[in-house]
Amino acid sequence: MSVLVAFSVTPIGAGEDVGELVAEAVRVVRASGLPNRTDAMFTTIEGEDFDQVMGVVKDAVAAVEARCGRVSLVLKADIREGAGGRMDAKVATVERHLA
Repeated sequence: MSVLVAFSVTPIGAGEDVGELVAEAVRVVRASGLPNRTDAMFTTIEGEDFDQVMGVVKDAVAAVEARCGRVSLVLKADIREGAGGRMDAKVATVERHLA
């Protein structure tokens, strides 16, 4: 099985510049060892099952929550039977169509 999760953690009430707090969530994701990618709006992670990926999301939210009393979470998941590597494969498919 392959599970892709794109999520965004936003500290609420921490002011406009939240990059330092968001970095705490990204630090947790990177330490997980799972394939991941961070862009301007979301962090995407890929794992073998739902519990594995959601555990990382939970820990990332907790890391921000430890420094800010209120956290907003936006999450989108793609759960599919089959092999991993879809985070890169999905982008490669679109790029191939654009070429």
